[in-house]
Amino acid sequence: MIRILAALLTTFALALGPAKAQGLIRDAEIEYALRQVAQPILQAAGLPGSIRIYVIDDDRMNAFVGNSRAIFIHSGLILRVASSDELQAVIAHEAAHIANGHLTRRPQAARGAATAAKLGLILAAAAAAAGGPKAGLGIAAGTSSAAQRALFAHTRSEEASADQSSLRYMAAAGTDPQAAARVLKLFEGQEFLSAGRQDPYARTHPLTRDRIRAVEAFGQSVEPRARDRRSVDYWFARASGKLSAFTRAPSWTLRRVRAETGEIAALRRAIAHHRKPDARRALAGIDALIAARPNDAFYHELRGQFLLESRQPGPAAQAYSRAAQLAPNQPLIQAGLGRALLAAGRDPEALRVLTAARARDPSDPRLLRDLATAHARAGQNGMASVAVAERYAVLGRLDDAKIHAERASGLLPSGSGGWLRAQDVLAVTR
Repeated sequence: MIRILAALLTTFALALGPAKAQGLIRDAEIEYALRQVAQPILQAAGLPGSIRIYVIDDDRMNAFVGNSRAIFIHSGLILRVASSDELQAVIAHEAAHIANGHLTRRPQAARGAATAAKLGLILAAAAAAAGGPKAGLGIAAGTSSAAQRALFAHTRSEEASADQSSLRYMAAAGTDPQAAARVLKLFEGQEFLSAGRQDPYARTHPLTRDRIRAVEAFGQSVEPRARDRRSVDYWFARASGKLSAFTRAPSWTLRRVRAETGEIAALRRAIAHHRKPDARRALAGIDALIAARPNDAFYHELRGQFLLESRQPGPAAQAYSRAAQLAPNQPLIQAGLGRALLAAGRDPEALRVLTAARARDPSDPRLLRDLATAHARAGQNGMASVAVAERYAVLGRLDDAKIHAERASGLLPSGSGGWLRAQDVLAVTR
């Protein structure tokens, strides 16, 4: 029986083959914020709350459905939309592809392609996993752009169906349906560009003037349900603000928030100072945010990141510990705590925390790297090899995964939990 790792790979419709590296941004605050934005739409669509929204670190505009449990949005699209209702329009459209069953035809279509075995999306490690200015944001994904277009391309009939459904979801969720037309207009004229210059969305979602007119007409005929949007607007601002501050140059951010006040501007300013780096101003900024929102787990987590990347592991562990107390079900926060504990030399605690984090999210290569280190420091070489094997499997480096899984199989008692995890990896490599 293939357990968590194999199930994980299946969940993301993974296949093997050469890939172009792109960052899959993993950040507890951003993922939480996007869930708050998406929840009214998913509820209106009758979809489960377990659907995850992932952000790909790519400044081109695109969004697509990985499978019935995962929606992927490029950071460039999040940063281009002007409001929470426009982002909800993107989510509603992709959710409609899930709700309308469009994904059920994809495996059959993929099997008919000569290169089907080499297409797909592979979770991978970000450059940030080895350190650097984006370390707090990431792991990465490998994708083949040609494979992505083939796997996620929609027909015009599917697009029309998804448009109609998404507009109904938006109206039921209290979202302005006209926001969908505004999003589509971001891509106007793309059909006249060469394929290499088009945004990926234009290549996977057929765009026509008739389609835009149909969306505009429907939007004008529907009155959205009255709804308090303050929470959705707030979390959209936090997600886009943090994403912008971590992906754009610090000098660019500081110029734009120079005259701004308010919480989101303060957040962007603190991140920009951290990335310059200016630890004193960064910590002063995050401390002011914590003073205003003392029970905000994500601000304590960000303080931990600032301290850890400023080579202050002891205080970083304290900050992460407070964040974990406030948000005990956030594995990415637990992973940060484990990393800080390792850096502080508190190895037994780190092993316990990282093991618990892996149980909640086994798909984070950075966490698996830290877990392997913790096992190795504890003299548990077999378990260290298991974690390394799982990390390579998530990265799509199956030859390396097989080597370490075989090593773990030889070191661990047959039938033990670690041995079974090694067999999972070996099954995936076959």
